[in-house]
Amino acid sequence: MELKTLTYIVVGSSFALYVAIALWSRARTTSDFYVAGKHVHPIANGMATAADWMSAASFISMAGIIAFLGYDGSVYLMGWTGGYVLLALLLVPYLRKFGKFTVPEFIGERYYSKTARIVAVVCLIFISFTYVAGQMRGVGIVFSRFLEVPIGTGLLIGMGVVLVYAVLGGMKGITYTQVAQYCVLIFAYTVPAVFISFALTGNPVPQLAFGGTLGDGVYLLDKLDGIITDLGFTAYTSGTKSTVDVFFITAALMLGTAGLPHVVVRFFTVPRVKDARTSAGWALLFIALLYTTAPAVGSMARLNLTQTIQTGPVGAADGNLAYADRPQWMRTWEATGLLKFQDQNGDGRIQYYNDSGAGFASDAGTFGWRGNELEVDRDIIVLANPEIAALPNWVIALVAAGGIAAALSTAAGLLLVISAAVSHDLLKGVFRPDITERQELLASRLAAVAAICVAGYLGYNPPAFVAQVVAFAFGLAAASLFPAIFLGIFSSRVTKEGAIAGMLTGLIFTYGYIEYFKGLFLRFAGAPFGENTAEAWLFGISPEGIGALGMVLNVAVALTVSRLTAAPPAAVQRLVASIRVPRQAA
Repeated sequence: MELKTLTYIVVGSSFALYVAIALWSRARTTSDFYVAGKHVHPIANGMATAADWMSAASFISMAGIIAFLGYDGSVYLMGWTGGYVLLALLLVPYLRKFGKFTVPEFIGERYYSKTARIVAVVCLIFISFTYVAGQMRGVGIVFSRFLEVPIGTGLLIGMGVVLVYAVLGGMKGITYTQVAQYCVLIFAYTVPAVFISFALTGNPVPQLAFGGTLGDGVYLLDKLDGIITDLGFTAYTSGTKSTVDVFFITAALMLGTAGLPHVVVRFFTVPRVKDARTSAGWALLFIALLYTTAPAVGSMARLNLTQTIQTGPVGAADGNLAYADRPQWMRTWEATGLLKFQDQNGDGRIQYYNDSGAGFASDAGTFGWRGNELEVDRDIIVLANPEIAALPNWVIALVAAGGIAAALSTAAGLLLVISAAVSHDLLKGVFRPDITERQELLASRLAAVAAICVAGYLGYNPPAFVAQVVAFAFGLAAASLFPAIFLGIFSSRVTKEGAIAGMLTGLIFTYGYIEYFKGLFLRFAGAPFGENTAEAWLFGISPEGIGALGMVLNVAVALTVSRLTAAPPAAVQRLVASIRVPRQAA
């Protein structure tokens, strides 16, 4: 069966499953819509949390970053998994014991202020829409390649599916849909990894093959180092980032994980405080299945890609693949615009090398080269990997379904927290406290529809590649919501004035820094505002890591302002003390 037909069948079947689950678990109360009635089993919640967490950035983009950055890409592995340790130990049990529906609701009550609640909603919307832009870009990439439809059409289809199970099912429908999506995405990620690991090293376990030897007896990583350094790239196992930047990126990703509202709210869905901590443990286990596989996937994809193009010694007349002889996978990805070739020297062959590499560009000129001629988008590596390795069509179709499942599962969780923020935190919590439950449920669904429309627009006009956008969202979460949640649990002295000042400081500083260097959303003439080089960064901290410094500023401002303002009411101080008392409370 041809790939396109098989992909339609596999993806269509997965969509039918998601919609059926949403109809079966339709939300009928606000409790169902916001927190799934607080009846989700810890294992199911751990699986749903893993799906919610492992977005298009994890499935599509993370291995692509590792493939091109090598050692430097490890910061994403460390930060995105380490954050769950923070969640399990410092936040999850206490937030579940507090017993509210949303993060802004916790902040509003803890800091005895509707203004604090509104500021938290603003932070949440900034974070969530930045994050969802990456998910919808992932949906567009998968649809444009595997279903051969325009990106806009693909986004409309993806939006329609999310609309059904997010609007009808709410958190209840999303939770059980995400359980199914986790099964789809983890199977889709590991099956091709097993195939490729066995083909290259004879070992079907990717985690072991990563440190194994190839058929010629050379270690996989040694082979990869040799090939790409010959082409002027930095050795795969060497890092180029400064220690300071690595620390701050890792910290921003870890702290951002603990401050992401769509992740935090997942632990409000279990029956007891103990179950919240257990859910975090299960989630970390389920996440580890993919995250320990990603380094192997990235390295093998880079090796296969380079060997496909470099058919002989560097600089030899016939050492590069002739463009006319390029394999079918290159032709199909060219049609998406995510892989581009420009024959700069007119020899009809693909020169793929680092033309900015020290000493390499001048040497390359002696062979008649005029610069690198191939542009490969990082986001296609995982999706193209099975095609590069010539795996069966059913594996390729499975990967397409997995990529869509990863993007839609996270998009649904993000859209739900946005709709809850609008209906529960703004409408009911601030502007219309007398609204009925039925009216609130209707408002939640209407807000979800509006959020999906905005998400579709951001997917059609993405600010950057998937993992980079997601990293910015984590930085914003680390700098704005995480300190307010953490201090709200562990310090009874922090006041509403301190929390509000801290959140605004962290959000404005971090967003301003990212915008200055990356031009994330407010672009003019398609160019960033500032010179994005390490020499121009503050203390050598990249935009991906600046959220950690924003967090420090947030805490410093919050504590300073709190010392200069009246202490919180006695009732609030007793509340803070009570949520840390270890007892079996719902």
